[in-house]
Amino acid sequence: MKSNIQDKSSLVDSVFTKVFKKYDLMNDIISFGVHRSWKEKFIDWMNPQNDQKLIDVASGTGDIARLFLKKTNSLSHVTCVEPNKKMLSEGKTRLKNFKNLSWVNASAEKLPLAENTFDIYSISYGIRNVSNINNSLKEAYRVLKPGGRFMCLEFSKINNEIINFLYKKYSKTIPYIGKLIAGDDEPYKYLVNSIDSFYSQEELKDLIFNNGFENVEYRNLSNGISAIHSGWKI
Repeated sequence: MKSNIQDKSSLVDSVFTKVFKKYDLMNDIISFGVHRSWKEKFIDWMNPQNDQKLIDVASGTGDIARLFLKKTNSLSHVTCVEPNKKMLSEGKTRLKNFKNLSWVNASAEKLPLAENTFDIYSISYGIRNVSNINNSLKEAYRVLKPGGRFMCLEFSKINNEIINFLYKKYSKTIPYIGKLIAGDDEPYKYLVNSIDSFYSQEELKDLIFNNGFENVEYRNLSNGISAIHSGWKI
């Protein structure tokens, strides 16, 4: 088991090291820009408030942090946690003009942060890539304050047969697009396979609940291509 976890961690790190420069461009291309709308809906449901502390795990190039700070006029604070050093550096560069922002190079499974610290924990298109989802959820619970909220945005299972059929067909083209735009198809083969093998909405809901969170619910986006999950530390 330990070697499998290490293997996945190394694989994911390698994937993001290869694509960090073209990461945002590829997201726009392969989602036809829809990922921006999904992230806006994620923030809308999160409903950021002034003075709140957000921890954004697997923060990538800082999309969620930027939206959160804009919603609160930078009167909140965001701690971005990203395991890949190249992605972390890219995020710092993109958000260099924002204040009340800190950066931590760490994994979701082992956060070097104090317990009962944050009002909201977010992870956007990152939980699918963690090596141990239960340990990651336990860490999320630990660092949240009592009354704090866990929120996850992730690819999920489509609830429409026709859309699912078309999506599967389209997914097969994504590695070719990756080769053309980013110069490497392997990271996008991983992307397609990781989405296909990930939990359903109900399965992820159960995992979140089983790791201590209450009032767990989810909302589908675009017929379940993505889904937002929410839970509370009571």
